[in-house]
Amino acid sequence: MTRLHTFTLLLLTGLVLFGQQKPPLHGIHDPQSHSKKKPRSKDMEQFGQLSKLGWQQVFHDPCTRDWTKLWTLDGRKARITHSEKGMDYFSGPTRKEDASHAVMWTKESFKGDIRLDYEFTKLDDVVEAVTILYLQATGSELGGHDRDIAKWADQRVVASMSQYFKNMNLHHISYAAFDVGNADPVADYIRARRYMPGARKGLRDTDMAPDYFKTGLFKKGVPHKITIIKHGGDLFMHIRNPEREQLCHWRTDKFPPVTEGRIGLRHMWTRGARYRDFRISTLGVE
Repeated sequence: MTRLHTFTLLLLTGLVLFGQQKPPLHGIHDPQSHSKKKPRSKDMEQFGQLSKLGWQQVFHDPCTRDWTKLWTLDGRKARITHSEKGMDYFSGPTRKEDASHAVMWTKESFKGDIRLDYEFTKLDDVVEAVTILYLQATGSELGGHDRDIAKWADQRVVASMSQYFKNMNLHHISYAAFDVGNADPVADYIRARRYMPGARKGLRDTDMAPDYFKTGLFKKGVPHKITIIKHGGDLFMHIRNPEREQLCHWRTDKFPPVTEGRIGLRHMWTRGARYRDFRISTLGVE
């Protein structure tokens, strides 16, 4: 066989073998890889399991009627109105004024593991200051601050921040939140704390890691479905809107436990939001 014939035979063999090989599949063009679901994070799996527990609803406010039947208010400059869309709640209008802070409190107190479900829509144009969810607040029982916070509500007519972190035991979640003086509309954060009034250190060492920055959530006028689950040593906040979803998870067991108390909605000065279909559930006794 000549060298030319040998070369031709090898070339033809290679072409046949090449033709038998399947072309490589990449990314979403691979039907096998496209059909696979993305693995769920351990946090999401745990949150999903907790959400399926035997929660029993113990509080429901559709937020379309008189708020004073179910809530009390700290701060005299707040404006609260209702419509079929929900409850529009604005704090006072003056920047950096303590008298413009406001906190709404449930009249009821809630004990044990707890779940909250509600819709939140940012109504203001502000990109500084915070909205805060207070979970199971009780008084410090120090310096005349009774465990039942309703008994010293007269001390919170001006709802200064220090009245709360110095004198209450609770879990705090700030969200749709911005640093004071911020001008960047995407520089929001979500942060959890456990107030420690007995430590006499203010907010120092109350932060529960991690913090969540630049979430892309809480644009003005966009409704967000929020679910909070506080169970054992875990605190979850699940947020979703039509475009994105966020799950926040904190461990609370590095701090003394918070086991009962009222729920609060805090707006720092100039902040406004709409609340709708506010539900609180606890676990029934087995």
